[in-house]
Amino acid sequence: MEYTIKNLARISGVSTRTLRYYDQIGLLCPARIAANDYRIYGQKEVDLLQQILFYRELGVSLKEIHQILNDPDFDKARALESHLSALLLRKKQIERLIDNVTKTIGSLKGECVMSDNEKFEGFKQKMIDDNEAAYGREIREKYGDDMVDDCYTKVKGMDEADWQRAQKLSAEINRTLGAAFEQGDPAGELARKACALHKEWLCMFWKEGMYSKEAHRILADGYVADARFTAYYDKIAPGCTKFLRDAIYSYCA
Repeated sequence: MEYTIKNLARISGVSTRTLRYYDQIGLLCPARIAANDYRIYGQKEVDLLQQILFYRELGVSLKEIHQILNDPDFDKARALESHLSALLLRKKQIERLIDNVTKTIGSLKGECVMSDNEKFEGFKQKMIDDNEAAYGREIREKYGDDMVDDCYTKVKGMDEADWQRAQKLSAEINRTLGAAFEQGDPAGELARKACALHKEWLCMFWKEGMYSKEAHRILADGYVADARFTAYYDKIAPGCTKFLRDAIYSYCA
């Protein structure tokens, strides 16, 4: 079955403006252009739009989606299985947060006692689940199950003060890194401060004794090699990931 852009927008819930933008960036092009200049979409494009929406729902950027869908090894069935796993994980996370909110309400009403650690269990578990879903296979292959599980155990054991400190550190790293990037010197004082903060943040999550200068450099290389990390740090400023890598190399020299 074929659809005009208007009809495809109607059945998908995606605006015609967005569909035209997807065509403009080469993410979703029509199967053909009719004599009246209407964009016509076929079954292949409908299925492709479904994949795009799945990835968007999971928070993947358009640039990353384009790379994924244009990968010659892209497997639609495997991608759908991955989407399902991610959605089931999100369902589990939401259920944990619902349970956390329910306990909090009960605590406020005097129906139960909720420890400070319990107040943050849902958030910490979500971070662990997100990390496992995004990087689990890679980090387990590289560092082994025991080391990864030890790091997760450390996160679960964080109290309220530790958790808040980790969040503040993350924000401070980004602010300092942005300022250092503007100066343009990866060996400068601000860049070294950003790296020191980054080290402090890593040590909050890594197993004791895991940190070394070599491990820090390897991680920095991974940031540049992995589009997901690059997208995160380049939100500060385009090219910021490579700057951080260079700064860490200087810091760990």
